[in-house]
Amino acid sequence: MLAGQKVVVVGGSSGIGFATAELAKREGADVVIASRNAERLKAAADKIGATAIPADVSSDESVANLFRACGPVDHVVVTAAQLRSGPFKSVAMEDVRATFDGKFWGAWRCARAADIRSGGSLTLVSGFLSLRPRPGSAIVSCANGALESLTRALALELAPVRVNCVSPGIVDTPIRAAMPEAARKDMLAKTGAGLPVGRVGVAEDIALQIHAFMRNGFATGSIVYLEGGGLVV
Repeated sequence: MLAGQKVVVVGGSSGIGFATAELAKREGADVVIASRNAERLKAAADKIGATAIPADVSSDESVANLFRACGPVDHVVVTAAQLRSGPFKSVAMEDVRATFDGKFWGAWRCARAADIRSGGSLTLVSGFLSLRPRPGSAIVSCANGALESLTRALALELAPVRVNCVSPGIVDTPIRAAMPEAARKDMLAKTGAGLPVGRVGVAEDIALQIHAFMRNGFATGSIVYLEGGGLVV
């Protein structure tokens, strides 16, 4: 359904971004993926037949160069995030600033630099900590909430480009790879058991909603929470 369209996924080398790029490629799109890690990016691009452009969302120049190289596009998806959280009283201000810069200002930079064709779409990815915060994650909650506010504002300012946001709950992606494997599996199993759907999310779940936003020309300013029912239990 995306045949002949150009899709750029910033953060497309792994996780939700990679699943989104892979699905877009299967649907016939010309896909560009971007991320900081050039080696991992190339491997991901080779796997699905996408174009790889290294980019760092914390750099104005890097983001500008990315979209200058892409030219006019139909859809942009921003999943890139560099999260460093911790207890509110003790988390380093350097980590706080880096998290907000990567998650919020990174999306802001992409939205400003991208040349999205009329009727195309920009989809941001936040996270349900915006509505269901937990101790030790205040900066991530704030960045997610700011992204959701930005979505509504840009839906007006960038029209007729459509701007939407997907807010996932607990998703089993490589972002959790730093945890010991046994602890990760135990956490995901316990979390999934407490959800109405009986499992945590996977990257493909979120990619499906991102693609729905690309295709649905009546959707803008929308925020969809995909958390397996976590907001109602």
